[in-house]
Amino acid sequence: MSYYIDLLIAHNDLILDSSQQPLLVVDRASIAQDIAHMIRDSGLLVTLVAERDRLKRRDCIQQMELLVEADVRLVPGTARIIQPDPAKPGEYLVTATTMKFGNIKVSL
Repeated sequence: MSYYIDLLIAHNDLILDSSQQPLLVVDRASIAQDIAHMIRDSGLLVTLVAERDRLKRRDCIQQMELLVEADVRLVPGTARIIQPDPAKPGEYLVTATTMKFGNIKVSL
């Protein structure tokens, strides 16, 4: 039995199966997708990528972490947003631990 069910969205579009029915994501994948959409909809990611000041970037990351932390399906204090490769600006990784499904990773 799944606790969380959502429609699979990639590249701002529904993903359909061979019979043109929307594909579903459940539990961990649903939470990860919700987090990615929450960050994108907040506008903070655009601000982060555009910002050149190191301290303002850190502040923006902190705001995004607090936004992610507000999700009640996550263990409090486990959300982290990092830039895995400093040579690739604009790429970030969100990690967190869910209450029931273990760790999740979301690339932004």
